[in-house]
Amino acid sequence: MKQYMMAGVLVFSAAAVLTSCNSWLDEETPGITRLDDFFTAGTQTAAENVVNAAYVPLQWDFGSTYCAEWFIGDVASDDALKGGQNIADGGAYYDIDNFKVQSDNQMLLDYYRAQWTGVSRANLAISQLPAMSGDSISADVRTRLIAEAHFLRAYYYFRLLRVFGAMPIVDYIVDSSDKWYPARASVEENYRFIISDLTIAEAGLWEKSQYADEDLGRATKGAAQAMLLKVCLYMSDYEQAKAWGGKVISSGQYSLFADFYDNFTLDGENGAESVFEIQYMDDDMSDYGGFGFTRGTFTQVLTRSRSNNLGGGWGFNRPTQDLFDEFETAADGSVDPRRAMTILVPTAEEMTNEAEETYCGNIYISKKNAWYNKDNTFARLSHDSRGPLNNRQIRYSDVLLMYAEACCELGDLAASKAALNQVRSRVGLDGFPYSATIQGQARTFADTQADLRQAIRHERRVELAMEGHRWFDLVRWGVAKQTLDAYIARESSEAREQWGNFVEGKNELFPIPTQELELSGIAQNPGY
Repeated sequence: MKQYMMAGVLVFSAAAVLTSCNSWLDEETPGITRLDDFFTAGTQTAAENVVNAAYVPLQWDFGSTYCAEWFIGDVASDDALKGGQNIADGGAYYDIDNFKVQSDNQMLLDYYRAQWTGVSRANLAISQLPAMSGDSISADVRTRLIAEAHFLRAYYYFRLLRVFGAMPIVDYIVDSSDKWYPARASVEENYRFIISDLTIAEAGLWEKSQYADEDLGRATKGAAQAMLLKVCLYMSDYEQAKAWGGKVISSGQYSLFADFYDNFTLDGENGAESVFEIQYMDDDMSDYGGFGFTRGTFTQVLTRSRSNNLGGGWGFNRPTQDLFDEFETAADGSVDPRRAMTILVPTAEEMTNEAEETYCGNIYISKKNAWYNKDNTFARLSHDSRGPLNNRQIRYSDVLLMYAEACCELGDLAASKAALNQVRSRVGLDGFPYSATIQGQARTFADTQADLRQAIRHERRVELAMEGHRWFDLVRWGVAKQTLDAYIARESSEAREQWGNFVEGKNELFPIPTQELELSGIAQNPGY
């Protein structure tokens, strides 16, 4: 899929018509492809290109500024500090980190627009692919491509919902200004819309094993089932969440890598543990042009250490001491091996400019998406702005932990423990119930539902650390305020000096960008 993800589609609905008494001025411009002509006479390749174009906004992590989702999922949480050269480097991310966000935040504007571009492109495919002539595309491929578009529309809507709250329901092509003044729907209506799209997608998508190698990276039946599991968890519909998680597990399409760190290498891309990931590729023609100007990602350079000895990046998304301390120490003194594979701790010899490589007293570097090897060596980027490493959005371990959570809430503790312990055993840790030192305190988990719930939440934090999940987990569990207040009290004095104020009932969502309020007229989120 990598070679096709940036494929664009140029479609014009009609040529401009000039008013004149001369009839020749009413003729359409030669060479224009009308919307109806493109799809009714199009080939299977044309249909694939339309759907490929709907994947592309997932790749966008740079518009007028950098807008990767981990600036919210990690940096807003207790897992990461903004980082960068200093406090002033990246004001939009500083505000997210410290809950000082206003509606003119450039990062949020770009993120918002990227998701809506994805919705628009998915709408085009959903609307027009059914009209393609029967002899231009096989029925099974048409069904699958339409299902991919439904999956993508649901994915973009889910991203918008959990960052900005309920959105207007736009399931049509916006081809005139009078079609874009809808009111915001309710949260329940948004969830129903997402579930409907994912249900259609699940029915029409293929299993991962049915795709040719060059198509790996497309949405699969398992990806739709995993998203249904996740959305049902957000809705507290644990029965349905358990059912969808069970389908992913029983499909036999996925398994855990024997080596945890294989998830964060080029060789591990689209591998056994991959349920859905954003595709990137090496692109030595990359530039700083913003949306659509590259097939690489900025994440590698953004998150690498600023030290030339460790890749010469920009040092954003710094793992916190609080996250470092969350990785457990067993009774025999051994430390959860995932810590060393998640957090790079540079030595004095590896640092080249200690002042620039220390942020609020923190020297830690995020490893997973920076394209480091397990031993902290690194690959050279072929272009100084972009890298090729895919972004793992849903891993099988994530599915197992979501399934464990649903089973726990339903009281099926045996199934919950089995799924949890499968994730722990991969890295050589004792199964639940167990004892360990966490956050510097000895902890013994009893064999109860309450302790199992806490063990699953702990496991999600360390297994998925620095993968953009933590903030969203805290919000959906309803513990963001208490967790962040406790976290900041333990932070460095430098970090506490920058902290704003988390207001419960407001800061669980981010503001609708001002420019979008002015364009659409929809209502702002409470408190902004």
